[in-house]
Amino acid sequence: MTDDTVIEISNVWKIFGARPQQALQAIRDRGLGKAEVLAEFNAVVGVADVSLNVRRGEIFCIMGLSGSGKSTLVRHFNRLLEPTAGKIEIEGTDVMALGPKPLQEFRNRKIGMVFQNFALMPHRSVLDNVAMPLEIRQVAKNERMRQAAAILDIVELGAWGAKFAHELSGGMQQRVGLARALAANPDVLLMDEPFSALDPLIRRQLQDEFIRLSKILKKTTVFITHDLDEAVRIGDRIAIMRDGQMVQIGTAEDIVMHPADDYVADFVAGISRLKVVRAHAVMQPIEAHVATHGPLSADTPRVDESETLSNLITMAIDKDGAILVEDKGADVGVITRADLLRTVIEGTEVS
Repeated sequence: MTDDTVIEISNVWKIFGARPQQALQAIRDRGLGKAEVLAEFNAVVGVADVSLNVRRGEIFCIMGLSGSGKSTLVRHFNRLLEPTAGKIEIEGTDVMALGPKPLQEFRNRKIGMVFQNFALMPHRSVLDNVAMPLEIRQVAKNERMRQAAAILDIVELGAWGAKFAHELSGGMQQRVGLARALAANPDVLLMDEPFSALDPLIRRQLQDEFIRLSKILKKTTVFITHDLDEAVRIGDRIAIMRDGQMVQIGTAEDIVMHPADDYVADFVAGISRLKVVRAHAVMQPIEAHVATHGPLSADTPRVDESETLSNLITMAIDKDGAILVEDKGADVGVITRADLLRTVIEGTEVS
C-alpha cells in the first residue's frame, strides 16, 4: 500500500450459499460460471475476484446496473459482510484480522456510512441524530453537541437542530444523514446510492452540496451509484461492475474515450463528451501540425491541458486557427477544428 492509498481491496470474493468455499474452489479448479455455480451449489456469486485501490481524498464511484454487485462490494469494506476470500486494508489496517471489539472501534472511528435510507431516529432531534456517533464514543454531552452543531452549519442546516426528522424534507433528511456520518470525523466515507430516492432537482442540488463539502473536508469517499451521469459529475475515478466483476476503472474521460469492451461502450454511449473530454485527449503533437500546416503564429491562443471540449469548441467558433495546449507553462500540443469535430463525431451514437 502506497502513502496515498487509503483503501486497498485484493481478490475479494463473496459467494452466498451454504457451501461458499466449495463453490469458490470449483470456480478456481473448473472455471464454473455464475449459472453453473447456482445450479451445482445453489449459491450466488455476489462479488468475483475484485481488486481496487482508493487514493487519499478522492471520490471513487462504483457503478453498475442492479445486481452488478456494487452495494455488496462496499459492505465488505467495513465487514458488514464477510468476504468468502480476499484481503481488505484501510489506512494500513488489515480489516479481516480485527476481532469483534477492535472491528467495532475501527468502524466508529475510521468509517462513516450514508445509505439511501436516511435511517434517522424519529424520537431524537436533528442535533441529537447528528451527535449519535459521538455519543457512542462517550464524548461529553456539551462537546458532542458543539461538534454536531458545527457540522450542521457546514451542511447549512444550523437553524434546524431542534426540529425532528419528520419536519424536514427528504433532501434535508439526507443532509442530516451526511452530517451524522461526518460528525465522527471519519477517514473514509462509504455512500451507498445516497441520493437515488430523491427527486431529480433535489438530487442535483445535493450532488452540488456534496461536491462543495468534498472540496472543504477532503474525505476519502467511496460512492455507489447506478447513475452514470452522477458518477461522471462527482467522481474523480469510476469503477464499472457487471455480474460481480470489475470491468473497468478510470477517470470519466478514460472510460468515455477508451471503453474496455462493448458493455462499457454501450454503458457510456449516451454520455456527452463536452464536459468529460479534456484538451490533452484531443491534441496532436506540435511537430506533426507544423510539418503539415507550417509554423504557428505568435498570437495563437493557449489553453490549459485540462480545458473541456465544450470550451474548446466555443473557442474554435470564434478563432479560425489552431489552439496551443500547455501544461505547467510548457506547450505540449495543438488542437485544430478537425480534431474537435473528429472527437465529437466519434462520441455520437450511430443508429
